[in-house]
Amino acid sequence: MNEEELLSTLFALFPHAVKVTSGGTTFWFAAGDRRQMMPFLTLVTDDEHDAASNLGRPGVYRLNVGLSADEYRGRFGPPPPALGDGQTAVPGHDPAALDVLMPHPVYSALYWACVLSPSPATLARLTPLLLAAYDRASRRVRSGT
Repeated sequence: MNEEELLSTLFALFPHAVKVTSGGTTFWFAAGDRRQMMPFLTLVTDDEHDAASNLGRPGVYRLNVGLSADEYRGRFGPPPPALGDGQTAVPGHDPAALDVLMPHPVYSALYWACVLSPSPATLARLTPLLLAAYDRASRRVRSGT
């Protein structure tokens, strides 16, 4: 699945979400999120924020999704402590591996996961997580928190 196919699929999944593109990143926010401080989903196509995933390879991009603490722990165990300057990878995971759901190389302490260049089958397995992330973000907007 190339980046354009994924974008098309995500736009169809979240027609009411607010999409903002800046540089090589597209951010998805819940509808009504005027502050746009916390996306529920991002698509990153460059190494501007970290180089661990090596997104400079042809056709490689990273889909990031915020998980609940329970979702994260159920898949990966407890998150690592917040990473310090210069630390960008989670031990035991190859941040450059393609089509594998893994802890985000930088934001795993905040319960974010990612997959590089997901296949259609992987995206189908991820869809419930993506929908749950949107639901959590929508509830946050409705509650004003």
